[in-house]
Amino acid sequence: MGQVQPLPTKSKLAIGNVIGFIVIHLVALTAIFLPEYTFSWSAVGVMLLLVWMTGSLGICLGFHRYLTHRSFDLPKWLANFFVLMGTLSMQASPITWVGQHRMHHANSDTDKDPYNASKGLWWSHLGWSFYKTHDFDDKRKLLEYTKDFSDDKFYQFLSNNMIPVQAMLGVVLYLLGGIPWVVWGIFVRLAVVYQQTMSVNSAAHKWGYKNFETDDRATNCWWVGLIAWGEGWHNNHHAFPKSARHGLRPWEFDSTWMVIRGLKALGLATNLQIAVMEPDGSGRYFSGKVTKAA
Repeated sequence: MGQVQPLPTKSKLAIGNVIGFIVIHLVALTAIFLPEYTFSWSAVGVMLLLVWMTGSLGICLGFHRYLTHRSFDLPKWLANFFVLMGTLSMQASPITWVGQHRMHHANSDTDKDPYNASKGLWWSHLGWSFYKTHDFDDKRKLLEYTKDFSDDKFYQFLSNNMIPVQAMLGVVLYLLGGIPWVVWGIFVRLAVVYQQTMSVNSAAHKWGYKNFETDDRATNCWWVGLIAWGEGWHNNHHAFPKSARHGLRPWEFDSTWMVIRGLKALGLATNLQIAVMEPDGSGRYFSGKVTKAA
């Protein structure tokens, strides 16, 4: 994990984040230690469905490939649905998540990167989220990084009501399936999706291989590619960040890209920007408005 590095300037412990993370995981553990109260097979099924909806459709497709990188266009109603799913992942509001991720790409693995893998595995995986840092959490700076959508009323609503929206989902799950659906559909699901996303920031900046030479630590990590819906082909993504497709070689399975292909076939995803690998191992954008890696 490397030598412990000093915190970024003007950082302070985010007590709410720490408490929230601990509570979510403690309640999730009741699914293992108190199964007589919290287990049902239908609850497991709901959890798996919501992991896909909030993790793959919400974070990977909605927050990341659509909202952050604008890899394709969507009808507004469908974009709103995917961003709502991302908000239900409780990782950050749309404005904060996208703003910080754009900072990550602009300054990857440096002190100006919120996740900065150069600070060690613990920091890039989880530690960074336990602190509020002026350089990364300043509202004016986040709005500057997200000025292409931060005035959207629906995204502002989600950013200001992330916890109430989650609570509403919890009420619906309780009415439909009782305590087991709440424990598995909210708490176990959040714990799983956290680890999926965090592994991209940490493991996919430490282990794996590179198809392209980039000025950062991003790698293609096969097991992160599998558990994180195709996001683990991270060296490909950093080389061609605007590409809707992350898995570029035949064995680089990218399940989120499969969903995007389905949306394209239905005429719902348009103006796709796609990277492809040439026979000589180089890469290029195949279509869309981007003509170079940017």
